[in-house]
Amino acid sequence: GGWDNDVVRDAAPHGALINDYIAPKNTLTLSTDDGDLVYVIRASLISDKDMMDKVTVDQLAEFFLYVKEVHSLVANARSERTGRLCQVIFANDISGTRQAPDSRFSKALTASSAQYEKLYPSLAGPTMILNLPFILQAFVGLLKPLFPKSVQERLKFKPAPVLKGLKELTPLTNNPPTRKSFLNEIKGLLRA
Repeated sequence: GGWDNDVVRDAAPHGALINDYIAPKNTLTLSTDDGDLVYVIRASLISDKDMMDKVTVDQLAEFFLYVKEVHSLVANARSERTGRLCQVIFANDISGTRQAPDSRFSKALTASSAQYEKLYPSLAGPTMILNLPFILQAFVGLLKPLFPKSVQERLKFKPAPVLKGLKELTPLTNNPPTRKSFLNEIKGLLRA
């Protein structure tokens, strides 16, 4: 079946606190034609400092682990149904990022990522850092070692013009031609 971000968001732990900040305009999950999940995040649209003033690091880490558990359940069900190992493709859009994230936000991401590596080692597909500002592209070699070794093997730094052209992510859910263009873009980036 299809993917419904609202059902997942509404059931999330601490969702009442977090869903105002982690919303479809900046974070969502889409399905590819093959059944893989594409988890898209545009960090520049997350008011991380404001959010972290309302939630704890542990609450946000638990929220992200919940998202990953849902991804795991969906990918496993699709794998079982299709006979094809489905995965989660991470698309981290850096468009519009002007500063480093709040340190508490980074701590929550790090905590949930460490757990993810332990709990779901076969689920993670490619991790793409998309639309890195030109000034940082020269430092890709320095950025890669900041990621866990298991992520480094799957890490890609790529431009994604379709994604960059969106003011926010919601057209990926409510505009079928835009969603199709973006998913085709992702497919092409994975082949490159």
